[in-house]
Order: sequence, then structure tokens, then C-alpha cells
Amino acid sequence: MTGTISRVVIAGGGTAGWMTAAALSRFLVPTGVTVELVESEQIGTVGVGEATIPGIIDFNRMLGIDEADFIAATKGTFKLGIEFVDWDRIGSRYLHPFGDYGFDLEGVPFHHYWLRDRFRGSDQPLAAYSMCCQAAKAGKFMRPVSDPQSPVSQMRHAYHFDAGLYARYLRDYAEKRGVTRVEGRIKTVEQSARNGTLTALELDDGRRIEGDLFVDCTGFRALLIGETLGVDYDDWRSYLPCDRAIAVPCEKIDAAAPYTRATARGAGWQWRIPLQHRTGNGYVYSSAFMGDDEAEAALLANLDAATLGPTNKLRFTPGRRRSVWEKNCVAIGLSAGFLEPLESTSIHLIQEGVSKLLALFPRDGISQREVARYNSIIGNAYDYVRDFLILHYNATARGDTPFWDYVRTMEVPDSLTETVELFAENGRFFAHKSDLFSITSWVAVMVGQGILPRGYDVVADSITEQDLTATLASMRQTYAQAASKMPPHQAFVDHLVKTASQKSQAHAR
Repeated sequence: MTGTISRVVIAGGGTAGWMTAAALSRFLVPTGVTVELVESEQIGTVGVGEATIPGIIDFNRMLGIDEADFIAATKGTFKLGIEFVDWDRIGSRYLHPFGDYGFDLEGVPFHHYWLRDRFRGSDQPLAAYSMCCQAAKAGKFMRPVSDPQSPVSQMRHAYHFDAGLYARYLRDYAEKRGVTRVEGRIKTVEQSARNGTLTALELDDGRRIEGDLFVDCTGFRALLIGETLGVDYDDWRSYLPCDRAIAVPCEKIDAAAPYTRATARGAGWQWRIPLQHRTGNGYVYSSAFMGDDEAEAALLANLDAATLGPTNKLRFTPGRRRSVWEKNCVAIGLSAGFLEPLESTSIHLIQEGVSKLLALFPRDGISQREVARYNSIIGNAYDYVRDFLILHYNATARGDTPFWDYVRTMEVPDSLTETVELFAENGRFFAHKSDLFSITSWVAVMVGQGILPRGYDVVADSITEQDLTATLASMRQTYAQAASKMPPHQAFVDHLVKTASQKSQAHAR
């Protein structure tokens, strides 16, 4: 147990630093806690995390952020899921949607009825029963409605946005609410001679920034949690061999699609993220199977339009810290761990770290029991995302390159093997408490990549053949009709941005 925690120092800005600062400014600064964020404009941020998952809505809502204002400020668009191209085999394609599949019947998850229909000869795709899939396919978008009988109630979305603009937006939010930004480079991290806890950050110019609790948002360097406190890092490259990324923006040439695209390549995969003003692109690959120059050439050869700037090259080691809270230091963001952006989880893991820090904030002193709980929660979050990402690589029929042959045949964690084997038998899936992804997500990827159960829940036989046929046909028609009536995604975004501009002008008068 330590003394009262009243001074929080955040080392590093970027998305992680300013998300942390914004949340603390909203909930802790009003209680008397001071928050200082130290960053240097001379140190760049990674800033390529432009796609999110639905949890970001809860984070923004928690801060009281207006969606229209947020979309306008960050050049954002909406996201209904992720399209995976060439993952099971070259030529394959499926969408991992955010919303549910169908409506559960007799308390049984909908996909069991789809499986029953498939076993009797139907070739209707699972996507035909997804509101998000149908809207994404048509390039449409609208927010969900509250009527549970409406298929539009199953709409669930996230965002694409410019990560640099998001950090700037949150900086403005946090500074208006009392967070102090300190410009400067950190020279030394001071520790107590008695117990090794962090006491202050010394800057290049000699200033000392003292604190009671320190948040490490220094990125891959992990200056506080790694270099200073020496917390070990678990390397997961045996499971997730991609350890390089090249990012580059290109011109926007089409209406923005309401989904991210992930296209499998020879030694990894390429992302495509549509924003209001440009398209974000990148190639995530394994240096063990492809050189940097070859990867850059492959990325540039597969763009939709002319580039808008130079490429940004990143090196990383997939994995996580064995503990993300050590002594009086909490690591959030890249300093805590990194998992490639295949399922757009980077910002969510930042959000998870921030929300759990708020829930366990040690105002009256640090309790080791609470530290252990925090480490367990965040550690499990990384572990379950890891398993979900491995699934994408391992569940493939591809063996056309050494990379795909490796991931198809590699050993995987027992926890993933158990999940896949349970589903493969009779389509059953049980989420772990810390699992970020729902049954829809796991079913989408397993079915999309060729894992088709040998059976289904016997309760799905409780309705007659005639009723099953009529019910499924009605669902398909309902989803298709609802999608056809939605506004185009680009039109929805344009209207939202116009509305935000009008509000801003009216407020300025």
C-alpha cells in the first residue's frame, strides 16, 4: 500500500496518451487529481491505427462526445465490419460483421438453423441473414433503431478515422478540462532508492515532472515499464509471424465503403481503410518470409490510386508485457503490447486499459490485490485477441507460399484448438468472460474460412421443415429490403459533416 494518489503523469501522447488524458480529465480531474502529459513534437507517433471496433462508441459516449462533431473533426467514416479477401483460398471472400446473424429461435443461436438448412441442401450464405452484411454489400448505412422487431436494430458500427486528428481532438478535449501538456523530451526516469517506484521524469532541459502514478504511453520503446522497470515481454511471433508493416495513404477515388478490407498477400495481408479525404493502406508482413523492398513494391502495386505521401515503415514484435501495472506505473497502448491490426483491436485495447484503470484507480493508495486484478484482466484481453487473430491464419487451405504453408501447419495455443474443435463438432461456441469477440465474430471467421460443423444443436430440429423454410426466407427478404431503404453511406457521412458544420457556425455567432 502506498500513499494517496493525487498526481498522475502520462509519458507520451499519441492516441494512447490522449485517450488516457481525456478519460482522466472527465472523471478524475474534477475530484482534485492533477494530470500532466509529457510529449515532444520532435518524437513521431505511429499514428496508423485508423480502424476501430464498436467499443469506441462507448468510449466517446462516456466522454460526452457528439458523433457528428467527432466524424467531422477526424475525417471519419462508418464501419460495419471487415471484408476478408483470399484468406481461405485465393478467390474467397467474406465479411466479418459487427451485428448479429438472424434472430435466435427457441433460445438457440441462429447459426444452428442456418446449419440445419445447409445440411438439407441450401446454398444461402450466412451473410444473407446479417443486417450489417447486407448494408455493407449495398454501400448503405444508418444508425440502429430501438425497435427490437426491426432488423435495423441489429445494425452495429464502429469508425474509420485519421488517428492523428483523433489524438488532436482528444488533446483539445483534455486540455479544456484541466490536463496540463508539457512539451519536452524525457531524459531520465527517476526512481525511489527505497522501493524502486517511479518518482519523477527529468526532461532534457532539467525540468522535473513529479507524480504519484505514471502512465507509460511511450510506444514500442516502453521507456517506463520496460527500460526502467524491466518488465519482461512475451514474444508471440511463433503464432503471429508478421513483424513488419508499411503504411501509405492514397487518393480517394470512390464513395467511401462502410467496411475495412483485409486482403491476404504472399507473406501477410494488406489493409484498405476509406476515410473522407483519402484511403489508408498498409501491408503487414513477416520479415522471415519477405524483404522490406519486396513488401513495399507489393503494396504500391496494389493501390487503388496515386499515393499522397511517402511510405511509413514500422517494426514490431507481436506480444505483450507479462504485467502492465508494475509498482506505480501502468502501461497503456504499444508499451503494454502489440497485436497486428487485423481485427482493428489496437485502439480497443487502449480503451480497455483506460477503462479498467478508472475502475481500479488507487486514490487511497495502490493495493497489490487490485494491481493483480488489473494485470489479469488486461492480460486475458490480449490473450483472447491473440487466439482470434491466429484463427485467421491457421484456418486456411492456402499453401501457395512458404508463409501460408507455415501458418496453416503451425502449432496453435490449446485454448484456440479447444474452441475450434468444439465448434467443428456441432457448431457450439461459448465465449470466455474476457473474450472481446462475440459468437457472431467467431462464427463469421470460422465459417468464412471453411470450418463447417459436422452437426448442429438438436433443439434446432424443434420447428418443422415448412416453418424453417418460411422463417429463413422471411428473414432474407426483411434484411434485403431494409438495406435497400437505407441512405448511401457516403451521403450519410456528408449529411453528418454538414450538420456539424452548421452547428459550429451557429455556436460561433
